[in-house]
Amino acid sequence: MDSTEIKDMVRARYGSIAAGAGSDCCAPAATSGCCAPAPAAVAHGKSRGMGYSDAQLAAVPEGANLGLGCGNPQAIADLRPGETVVDLGSGAGFDCLLAGRQVGAEGRVIGVDMTHEMLAKARANAERVGAANVEFRLGEIEHLPIADATADVILSNCVINLVPDKAQVFQEAFRVLKPNGRLAISDVVNTTPLPGDLAADQALVCGCVAGAAPVRQIEAWLAAAGFTAIEVSVKPESRAMIASWAPGRGIENYVASATIQARKPA
Repeated sequence: MDSTEIKDMVRARYGSIAAGAGSDCCAPAATSGCCAPAPAAVAHGKSRGMGYSDAQLAAVPEGANLGLGCGNPQAIADLRPGETVVDLGSGAGFDCLLAGRQVGAEGRVIGVDMTHEMLAKARANAERVGAANVEFRLGEIEHLPIADATADVILSNCVINLVPDKAQVFQEAFRVLKPNGRLAISDVVNTTPLPGDLAADQALVCGCVAGAAPVRQIEAWLAAAGFTAIEVSVKPESRAMIASWAPGRGIENYVASATIQARKPA
């Protein structure tokens, strides 16, 4: 597939999830039942396993947390009152709404998503809780609809692996960050080269597996974009979670959840 075909497939997949066709995490429908609706309790259970607290889960309206992440970027973001936050691939608004509570009325949160259905869901969720400091914009994360030097912090949760041009995503992140701004990302990384059958499986592209990049490549892209203090930390304990995305296929032997942190020089 070319990059346009990949984007169209990802957009259709996550649009259907937002519309209620499924709410499981990054997993191919044919192997995991991803297209079967999951109750809020299931999504919350997944998010607890990713490191979200009960207080965080209770702070968002039902339907904001779809259980689509692979970690908790909030845990490494160190958000402060008054900061401006941008969330790459904001989905139904879960991380944006949590960030909005942390940065307070003087702060600002901008979620960017390319899926109309997700944007509609996120905006409705923000309205339900009166999150006046949170907004959502339609756009691709490799072409952010945001001015230069806007954000203090950029968040993302299990989205960059879905994008064909990851280097461009990091270049855009660098552009949008203020001097001394920081990245706080949870994503999936490739730890061992995928065998041919997994690499060629289209379902595993939407499933946050086939599009995962090696750690060294991510570090190189970040450095080329201009970032410093680069730290990519692989989470070996994510094996069980990842195995559940495509049971019996051994994907946990090739990809893992990781946190990605970096800074734009002051």
